[in-house]
Amino acid sequence: MAASGGTKAVVAALIANLVIAALKFLAFFLTRSSSMLAEAIHSVADSGNQILLLIGGKRARRQASPEHPFGYGRERYIYAFIVSIVLFSVGGLFALYEAYSKWQDPHPIEGFWWWVPLAVLAGAVIAESFSFRTAIRESNHVRGTQGWVQFVRTAKAPELPVILLEDFGALLGLVFALFGVGMTLITGNGIWDALGTAMIGVLLVAIAAVLALETKSLLLGESAAAPMVRQIESAITEDGTRIIHLKTLHLGPDELLVAAKISVSEGETGEQIARAINAAEARIRSAAMPTRTVIYLEPDLYRPRAEGDLPGPASSDGGPAPR
Repeated sequence: MAASGGTKAVVAALIANLVIAALKFLAFFLTRSSSMLAEAIHSVADSGNQILLLIGGKRARRQASPEHPFGYGRERYIYAFIVSIVLFSVGGLFALYEAYSKWQDPHPIEGFWWWVPLAVLAGAVIAESFSFRTAIRESNHVRGTQGWVQFVRTAKAPELPVILLEDFGALLGLVFALFGVGMTLITGNGIWDALGTAMIGVLLVAIAAVLALETKSLLLGESAAAPMVRQIESAITEDGTRIIHLKTLHLGPDELLVAAKISVSEGETGEQIARAINAAEARIRSAAMPTRTVIYLEPDLYRPRAEGDLPGPASSDGGPAPR
């Protein structure tokens, strides 16, 4: 995984969730609270998700092969999409099922161990807060001036947005669990425990839906961010070369495909054209650093629009007007 900050955040979240899951299961076995069971399964799902992200990051580093000439960078997107499925099915749907079961049999929390869920949830809030802080700190290294919503929606590396949403959901879920357990202890009515569990389920389903939508866009193939496209355009046109059309595509979070048709003069020799293309490729790679680039530049004759054409010059292949 190229982004070491993403790996650090994933590992921190994994360690926190494994410890928290064990404590939540202990609290459930002692009290039979449905909110505690839903939160325990939530932590197990999160732990599995973090393992999936680590596996995806490792597999994405494999060298390109004849069967996959552009490498395996998109495996990180595939595993992030699987994360959304796990969070929806194992976390969200299980919590909703458990809420329904508890609603049918709303027994209160009784016995000597009534205080255990509160202690475990309070400790879990502290542990999740440290994990969330790590994710925020590592995200701040790469998000620049973007707002948090924009960062989650536009980030090309899936690990940090996934961990941010998971940790945020974990903290909010703990608040819901505290609400359900606390109100059940105060009123002696297990309906509150069922309500807290249902709130956790709805929360996890919503987060899973957001992750699925954002990761689906990455799997379909996204272009470079607008600032990066402008840098590439500037690099190509630096020596006066005209762009007939330009397309970019992320082959993975850290690798970018750049395909462009550029204009050449009719009198240029093959050697002159090759030198111009090599120089443009070097400038693109410099502009795209630290993102790795796969570049295909095609030379063509630029043909201005004829009189009576629609405004804007046209390329020789009918492509978009030059920028």
